[in-house]
Amino acid sequence: MSIRSAVTRSLALLPALWIVGAAPGAQIHQGPFTEDFPREEFAARRAKVMAQIGDGVAILQGTIERPGEQPFRQSNQFYYVSGVELPRAILLIDGRSKRSTLYLPPRNTGRERAQGPEIFAGDEAVAATGLEAVALRDDFAPAVALIGKEGRPIYTPQRPEVLGNASAGDTRSQATATRNDPWDGRPSRETVFVEKLKAAAPQSDIRDLDPILDGLRFVKSPREIAVVREATRIAGLGIMEAMREAEVGMYEYELQAVAEYVFKKMGSQGAAYFALVATGPNTVYSHYHRGTRKLAKGDLVQFDYAPDYRYYVSDVTRVFPADGTFTPVQREFYTIYLRMYLALMSTIRPGVPVADLLQEAGAKMESIVAGFQFSNANIKAAAQAFAARYKASRGGSYGHSIGIEVHDVGRGTTQAVGLLPGQMFTIEPAFRVAEENLAMRLEDALLVTEKSYENLSAFVPLEVADIEKLMKEPGISQLLKKR
Repeated sequence: MSIRSAVTRSLALLPALWIVGAAPGAQIHQGPFTEDFPREEFAARRAKVMAQIGDGVAILQGTIERPGEQPFRQSNQFYYVSGVELPRAILLIDGRSKRSTLYLPPRNTGRERAQGPEIFAGDEAVAATGLEAVALRDDFAPAVALIGKEGRPIYTPQRPEVLGNASAGDTRSQATATRNDPWDGRPSRETVFVEKLKAAAPQSDIRDLDPILDGLRFVKSPREIAVVREATRIAGLGIMEAMREAEVGMYEYELQAVAEYVFKKMGSQGAAYFALVATGPNTVYSHYHRGTRKLAKGDLVQFDYAPDYRYYVSDVTRVFPADGTFTPVQREFYTIYLRMYLALMSTIRPGVPVADLLQEAGAKMESIVAGFQFSNANIKAAAQAFAARYKASRGGSYGHSIGIEVHDVGRGTTQAVGLLPGQMFTIEPAFRVAEENLAMRLEDALLVTEKSYENLSAFVPLEVADIEKLMKEPGISQLLKKR
């Protein structure tokens, strides 16, 4: 690698502090209230909640402390409206008074001595959080009793909380399995909380807050977009390091380790989801994550991994040859898929029913397939079928939303009216040729703009020549060996 290339690569790994106005040295915040966004961002979100609940109140409980020596991460819904990163906190948002009150456990001096300062009830906490009041949890029961006496509606999240490495569908499925398990049968924490609210405020109607919060989370604010943009940059840098590192004889988990180094180096608090590093025959499984296979000559590597960065995530996937060079069959398979994939992406724009856009993509794909020089009949047949499915689309979506969760809330809600500016999602259409034992999917993080879209992960190599060129550069292991 030339000196210029090495410098460019080093600069790419510098934290982009400017993206959310963070002060130098604040890349990884250390405190009970976030530095990811200013207080007014959370206040604006709470104001939108107030506008929708009218005379009612919204009550959210934060997650509990982690068992053992595990890092604390707040639940997504609670974080979204508060930014508070303390266990067993409760937030009450009052639609009538337009005030929000945070209820905290008593000061835990032992935890402070071990883990650092926390906020506790009082003026200091009000100043730190931007909330109108911060009180002890002991004051919460009387407040709920008064709300119940007045018969005001209470909104609270009713689906299971989501922490890191998960999405709402994951925790909902787990809660259902637990409830239906004849040797377990536990209700979710949210179900228990709802029952306690009913008992404490029997005259109040208990309503689900999740649809309101989901609606707010669906279209991202400029500050949210900036954080997802940085999460995408980190994901792309991790994937590119894995491309450089890859060689025959390595294990899948070794490629994962390289990306994780980049994630942590860039200030990520963890991973958005388990690493989907699939090689050879494992590429047929969309969520393969065992990571134990050794890379062999002639393998394709499907690498799908992204960080949990400041509570927001991305999702990017690339495919590359284990030994750095595509075989002729792989090249044909990859190239026709990439051309159809780019055609699908090119149709993205707001204000048009999604089904119409997918049909338009199918027509473009059909034209691409018709003009492509195939040498493999099986790949040609698979490409024709792929294009036909899109051309015949009557619904569906481009892919899944991204945001605080990797499969974020709001998927499919804009099928009829069209995509909305500020909406963020990925595309990841799977392409398989069973007769050739070939399977792959690419994935990019996309932002819908006023007239079109922006591909946030476009800098990560996609073309065959660019991938092979990058893979000739030394990986981290090779650079360390030269020292």
